[in-house]
Formats: sequence, C-alpha cells, structure tokens
Amino acid sequence: MTKLATAITAGVLFATTTLTFPAFAEDVKIMDGVTERPGDNPVVPAGKFQKPCGWKIGMSHFGVNANTWTVQVAHESEGAAAAVDCIEKFVLLDAGFDQKKQVADIEDLIAQGMDAIIVQPVTSTSADASIEKAVAAGIPVVLHTGRIESNSFTTEIQGGAEHFGKVMGDWLVDAVGNDAKIWVLRGLAGHPEDTNRYNGLLQSLEGTNIEILVEEHGDWQYDKTKKLCETLYLNNPNVDGIWSSGADMTRACVDVFKQFGADIPPISGEGNNGFFGQWIKDGFQSISAEYSPAQGAAGVRAAVALLEGKELKKHYDYNPEGWDLDKTRQYYRDDLSANVWWPTELPEEKLQELYGRN
Repeated sequence: MTKLATAITAGVLFATTTLTFPAFAEDVKIMDGVTERPGDNPVVPAGKFQKPCGWKIGMSHFGVNANTWTVQVAHESEGAAAAVDCIEKFVLLDAGFDQKKQVADIEDLIAQGMDAIIVQPVTSTSADASIEKAVAAGIPVVLHTGRIESNSFTTEIQGGAEHFGKVMGDWLVDAVGNDAKIWVLRGLAGHPEDTNRYNGLLQSLEGTNIEILVEEHGDWQYDKTKKLCETLYLNNPNVDGIWSSGADMTRACVDVFKQFGADIPPISGEGNNGFFGQWIKDGFQSISAEYSPAQGAAGVRAAVALLEGKELKKHYDYNPEGWDLDKTRQYYRDDLSANVWWPTELPEEKLQELYGRN
C-alpha cells in the first residue's frame, strides 16, 4: 500500500462563526465503547480552547505503514477530519516509529500554528517534551493509542493496554488449563501498547502453573511473525496455546500450523477481517479482543470538541469485552480484503475503495 499523504485539506473554510455557549462533557460522544475513567479525573473546562471555525489540526502518528491496522487508523482520522466543515486543514505526519522524528514532527506542527494536536506516541517518553511545549504554547493535545509518562496532555483516549491483554489472557487460561505450556507473541518492543498488553497477560497468569515456553516480538506484522512461528514450530511443535498480541501475528501463526498439517492450538486474535475469515473457516478455538482503528477518528472528535468549547474529562478509557465466533460472523465481509479492521467508522464507499476485492 502506498504511503498516505501527509496533509489533506478537509472541508470548507468558514472565515467567521458565531460562538455558541460551551457544552458539557455529557454532550460529547467520543466513540462507541469509550467511557470516562472512574475516580480522580480532572475536567478540561468548557470554553478553554474554543476558537472560531477555520481550524488547523495536526496529528503525529507513530508509524502509518507499520502494519494494516496503523494504515487504517490514518484513514479513519482523515475521514473524520474531512467530515467537519470547520476544519480548514488536517496535517498528518508519520513518525515511522522513530522517536527523534516524532519530536521533530510535533515541533513542526507547533511551528505551523496548529489549533490542536493529536499524538500517538512512539514510546512512553518520546513525545513528552514536545507535548509539554505544545501545551505551553496554548495548543490542546489529544493523546491516544499509548500512554506516556508526562501528564501534560489535555485529554487522552486509551484503549487496549492491560485490559486488552487480560481479555485474551483470561480466555487462554480457561482454554488450556492451569498447567499448560504457551507461546507469547508480542508486538513492537518498547511501544507502550506492547508493554501494557503483556502486563495484562501476566495478570491472567497469576496463580496458575502455566509456563511460557518462548516469548518473541513479531512487531504486529504478518511476514515477520510467519517466519518466527515457522522457527518456533520446527524447534518444538508441542505447545498447548498461543497468546498473540495482534491479529496479523495470529493469522501468520495459524497459516504456519496449517502449512505443517498440524492441529491449530487455542490462539488469541483481534478484530481483523482476514483473521475472522480464518476463524470462521477453520473453527479453531479463539477470541477476538476489540481494538478499533476508529480511535483515530475519536482523537479528531476530541480535538473538535475542545475547539468547539465543550467540556471534556482528562481521561477516557476504551475497554470493550472480547468477541466470540458468533459476533465475528456478524462483521466478517468476504467482499473485503484481509486488511480491514473492525469495528470501523469508514463509510461503505470508502471501505470498497480501500479494501474491496474487485
């Protein structure tokens, strides 16, 4: 897939607009399944970042072309921005999983005078100083898809993490029993989402005798994980179950077991169309943890709410339940490629354009 354009013009510029009375947090719909974090959760006051129409919104994406999910996050973000008339310009910069590039990207967005900046951090520390600079300049920062060590951002939408890993881990413990031997397939080393998903698995394993035979990073990529699983299988095919941190890695390992004519052990999955097709066809034991790429659209929606003068909370969580095979069947589309992820906010026309098989 070609790299996405780094900047798009979305909607029509309105030179002036009448400012409305500030709205409160309950008026803002961030995304299905997203809720305010319970407990200590500061309020971003209504009106604090309100501006007339003609907004410029920037986004620092940790790595657009890392895998099919990250590509769709960019599409979802661009689609959400294009649907808002008040957004004059939406600029998406690709850090390519490079910490120094992300620092430069955020500082570039500050220099361009963005009215709001959305950040997907490369690591838990890579964006901290730049986010602090943006906030000091009066620019609200929306954080999602990875926690950071600094608390200087304006609002965050955090999904997956420990909850995601534990949804899959709890299911796997039930599937294989307390004395099983498992493989653990992790994502990109150093990325906060990988670390926190893994921590969720460890919570599930507490109090069991389950042994992790091997723990490897497949970077959430199909090709790398297919080679990895081939090596693991040839070294020792006797595994009771597999905890996989992402669906592209799950698909790769399933294909390896089929390639060797072996039974597919219980293996965790995720909301990817290609994985759904495998699961439905082959009927192995699995669960689909939900991690919608529409979090990209949610980040845009939060930025828009701030610029409209609406009240938000500082912390939002996205912790949905896992999907079983019946729910998977409701979403699977054989007319779309393996690369689309569910649930999505992309309209049917865009789904066909980007992922249609014809």
